[in-house]
Amino acid sequence: MNEKEKQVKLPFFGIPKLYPFLKSYIVTIVIMITIGILSSLADSVFPLFNQYALDNFVAKGTLKGLPVFIALYIGILALQVIDNFISAYLCGKVEMGMNRDLRNAAFNHIQELSLAYFNQNNVGYIHARVMSDTGKIGEMVAWRMMDIIWNGSYIVCILIMMLLLNVKLALIIIALVPIAVVLVAYFQKKYIVLNRKIREINSTITGNFNEGITGAKAIKTLVVEDKIQRDFEVDTSKMNRTSVKATHYSAFFTSAITMMSSLALALVLWRGGIITVDGVMHIGTLSVFLSYALGMMEPIQNVIVTLSEMIAVEVNVERFMKLIETKSDVSDSWSVIVKYGDAFNPKKENWEPLVGDVEFKDVTFKYPDGEEYVLEHFNLKVPKGTNVAIVGETGAGKSTLVNLVCRFFKPTSGKVLIDGKDAAERSQLWLHSNIGYVLQTPHLFSGTVRDNLKYGKPDATEEDIWKALKLVSAEDIVKRMEKGLDSDVGEDGDMLSTGEKQLLCFARAILSDPRILVLDEATASIDTVTEKAIQDAIETVTKGRTSFVIAHRLSTVVDADVILVVKDGKIIERGTHKDLMDLKGYYYELFTRQFEEMSTSSVLEGA
Repeated sequence: MNEKEKQVKLPFFGIPKLYPFLKSYIVTIVIMITIGILSSLADSVFPLFNQYALDNFVAKGTLKGLPVFIALYIGILALQVIDNFISAYLCGKVEMGMNRDLRNAAFNHIQELSLAYFNQNNVGYIHARVMSDTGKIGEMVAWRMMDIIWNGSYIVCILIMMLLLNVKLALIIIALVPIAVVLVAYFQKKYIVLNRKIREINSTITGNFNEGITGAKAIKTLVVEDKIQRDFEVDTSKMNRTSVKATHYSAFFTSAITMMSSLALALVLWRGGIITVDGVMHIGTLSVFLSYALGMMEPIQNVIVTLSEMIAVEVNVERFMKLIETKSDVSDSWSVIVKYGDAFNPKKENWEPLVGDVEFKDVTFKYPDGEEYVLEHFNLKVPKGTNVAIVGETGAGKSTLVNLVCRFFKPTSGKVLIDGKDAAERSQLWLHSNIGYVLQTPHLFSGTVRDNLKYGKPDATEEDIWKALKLVSAEDIVKRMEKGLDSDVGEDGDMLSTGEKQLLCFARAILSDPRILVLDEATASIDTVTEKAIQDAIETVTKGRTSFVIAHRLSTVVDADVILVVKDGKIIERGTHKDLMDLKGYYYELFTRQFEEMSTSSVLEGA
C-alpha cells in the first residue's frame, strides 16, 4: 500500500486542512462532544435502573424508596431529552454554518480565478465542488462526528459497567467484539464499493435520460430511438444487477449483526443463568447484562459504518481543498493589492483615470492548456480612440488579443501596456471597470431589466439608463414591456428574444462609459435590421474610445483603423481594409467569398 492510499484510509485526515473553517466552531464542537459523552453515559445507566428495580422492589416485594427511584429515573430521562435537543441544535448549527462558510469561500475564490480554470473545468465539476462536496463536509463535521462520539463513548461506558458488575461474564461478551468488528468491516467494505458503482451507473443513466429529453428532436430526425432505448436498457439492467448485489451484502451485513447480538444474548443467558442460579449473581445484574448484550452490537456497527462514511468524505475534502488551493494564472501582486485593493475591497481612491492607449510589446503567448504559441514576439500600438477589428473564420482564435488586453490571460513573455504601463502593475478590477465587453452569446442575470443594466454601473440614475438604452436602440423594447425597467427578464433572459437580450447587454456595457470597448461578434445573434441599428450605435459610442471589434461579417469592419487577420490562431495579416484588399491575400479571399455569398442570398430572397 503506498503512502497516498494510507492517507485516504485514515479517518479525520482531512480535518486539519479544514481548520481555518473549523476554528470558529471549536467551542461549539467541544460542547457537542461533552454532550455526546453525557448522553451516552445516561443511556448506559438506564439498564441499572432495571437492575435496582428487580433486586430491590421485585425480589424483596417492597416499594420502599420508590419515589426517590422514580425521581432519579425522570431526572436522567429529562437530562437525556435535554442533551438530545441541544445536541441536534448544535449539530444543525455547525453543519449549516460550515456549509455557508465553505460555499462562500469556494465561490469567492472562483471569482478570482482566471478564464483558464473555466476552460479546463466544466460547470458540472465546479458546481459539485461548491454545492455537493461542501454539503458532505458539513454533514461529516457535525452529524458523523457526533455519531462517532456517542456510539464510541456508549461502547466504552457499557464495557466499563459490565466489568464492574461481573468480570468473567463481561470478558465473554468482550471476546465477541473483535469478531463483530471484522464481520461488519468486511461487509461494509463490500457494500461501499458496490454503492460507488451504483452512483456511477446512476450518473450515466441520468445523463442519458437528460440527453434523451434535450436531444429529442435530433433523436427523431436521425431515427435512432431503438439505439437510445437499447443503451438505456443496458444501463438500467446493470444498475439493477449491482443494486441487487448491494442489497445482498446489506442483508448479510444486517444478519451478521443480528447473529452476533443473538450469540451475545445466548452466552449471557447460558453463563449468567448458571451463576444466577448458583447465587453468585442477582437476577437484576443478569437483566443488565442482557440489555448490554443486545444493545452493544448496534453501536459497534454504527461506529464502523460512520468511519467508512467519514473515510469516503475524504474525497470530498480533497476535491474541495484542491479548488480552494488552486492558484489563478492571472493574479495581482501583493504590492498592487496594497495600493489598489482587490476584487472585494477595492481602493478606488487610488485608481488613476484610464486614457485608452494599448500596446503589445514583444508579446509571446500560448494558452495554459495549449501546446503551440499563438503569438510570437508580437508588437502593436493602439492609440486611444483607435478602432481595431479582428477577423477570421470561426474557431481561428480571434479572441486571443482581447483576452490579453482584458488580462483574462497573461502573456507567456513580453508585456501588454495600458497607458504606457505594464497591465500587471495595475489592479485587474481597475482595468475591468474601464472595459465594456459585449459577448457573442448574450447573458442576462435573473432579475429585472434595471437590475441587469445596473451591473454595468451600480450608481446609474434613471436618466443614465434611458440614455444608454436610446443609444443602442433598445428604448422601445423596454417601453413595450409591461413594467418597463422593472420587468423581469427570466432566467438567463429567457423571456426575451436573443436580439433583445443582446441590445440590453450592449446598453449595460456602455452604461459605465468605458474607455475600452470590446465587441466579440456582438451582432452575430441578431437580425439584419437590429444589426444596422447596432452598427450605427457602435459608430457613435466608439468615438474617443479604444475599441476591439471581433467580427465574422467583414462588411461591418471596413471602416476600422486597423484590421488584424487571424488564421489557425496566428495573426497573418494586418492593415486597413484598402491595404488588405490590395494585398490580395487571405483577407481578400475571405471578403470576396462573403460578398459572393451575400449576393447569392440577396438574389434568392428577391426571387
